[in-house]
Amino acid sequence: MRWWVAVEWIEDLIRKGLQQVDEVEIYFVEGRSVSADLKQRRVSLCSSAVDAGLCIRTIDKGKIGSSSTNDPKKWQACLDAAIAGGHLATAQVWNGLPDPVKLPGTDFSYDPALDVEPETARALLQEMLTGADAHPATITSGGAEVSAGTVTLANSHGVSCTYRQSDVSLSLEAISGQSTGSEFDQAYSGNLVNPEKVGEQATFFATHSVGGKDIPTGDYDIILSPIAYSDLLSAIFIPALSGRNVQQGRSKLAGKIGEQIATDDFSLYDDPHLPGANGSTWFDAEGTPTRRLDFIKNGVLMGFAYDLKTAYRSGQASTGSALRGGFSGLPAIGPHNIVVDGKRENIMDEPAIYVRSVVGAHTANPMSGDFSVELSNPFFVKDGELAEPVKSAMLTGNFFDLHREIAGLGTVSRAVGSYILPPVRINKQRIIGK
Repeated sequence: MRWWVAVEWIEDLIRKGLQQVDEVEIYFVEGRSVSADLKQRRVSLCSSAVDAGLCIRTIDKGKIGSSSTNDPKKWQACLDAAIAGGHLATAQVWNGLPDPVKLPGTDFSYDPALDVEPETARALLQEMLTGADAHPATITSGGAEVSAGTVTLANSHGVSCTYRQSDVSLSLEAISGQSTGSEFDQAYSGNLVNPEKVGEQATFFATHSVGGKDIPTGDYDIILSPIAYSDLLSAIFIPALSGRNVQQGRSKLAGKIGEQIATDDFSLYDDPHLPGANGSTWFDAEGTPTRRLDFIKNGVLMGFAYDLKTAYRSGQASTGSALRGGFSGLPAIGPHNIVVDGKRENIMDEPAIYVRSVVGAHTANPMSGDFSVELSNPFFVKDGELAEPVKSAMLTGNFFDLHREIAGLGTVSRAVGSYILPPVRINKQRIIGK
């Protein structure tokens, strides 16, 4: 049975909830997924799952309760648990759940032709292995997953939104001697991923990282790949744009709206209406309509992100920035599709150190912006191409200050999770080597 079609139980749930509390919110997901894993070049595991999950929030006189279940038939017990939890909560400033607005009925990230079957996953694995044959490295592991499902959000104000979503995720890891390489891809359709390129890039970085050259400690122009840049961006910069962190004094950017915090040719925004992007949606995880949110425009800080709870505490309006980490997760501030843009140019034409990825971004200090990370698959850039590999080295600095030293953005962006980023060239950054 497809639970989301049976709206009667959702209406019954809201009706019964309103007999005891001021407001009720329902977040319901259902879907099917198939995944296949590689161990070296053999399929070691292939699994299929059909899942459904329900989360209920209740609000009564500013007291918020919540409960979740993976069995929607037990919604009455889930509702009772949410109401009971609300009795124990501390009252807070609360101005109500969203009211309904007319939204387009189109699905941003859904491919009705995607076949969520084991054969689809196996075929994707085989294409990755075909691409991996381009370079003589050994495959260590990999995986392919395909999924499709629906998300429904309803509340006691009359909001009722449902959208369909699908996803294809690929990854492959390889080794050559002591050098490793990896690559991944993700999109809502199998037609938008490139499994052969995933395989080729994984073995390319494994084989071409062999025999790295020592680099002396010093200041170098660097090029952060979209992968390396996204790791640092998500660990340091994005948390500083959260209204919750601003409110609690945990953001270095607090009080700096209107100030120049990056180079003139740098802009950063969240575009939840970007066609084909994985995070696109007409409404957020609380039913608030989404809109483009400019955080930095031409280097100037424009504003912060808010969900309902944080907005009410700050005297602001929600920016439609609430996300959930699965059906059991409560709403929290997060990005839909973070886009970095500005003047584009060839940033490989001058010598630099290319940083494919970094290790240890999670150890950075999000308050100060200070970081020290290990470089993974770094290369010298010569004559516009990746040249000799660099032996192990560390990159240290301050991520906020780094944005004042951006020398250019590459011409081609790629999606890395919720981020759509170009490679970024930055002047004179400290690398600790030999």
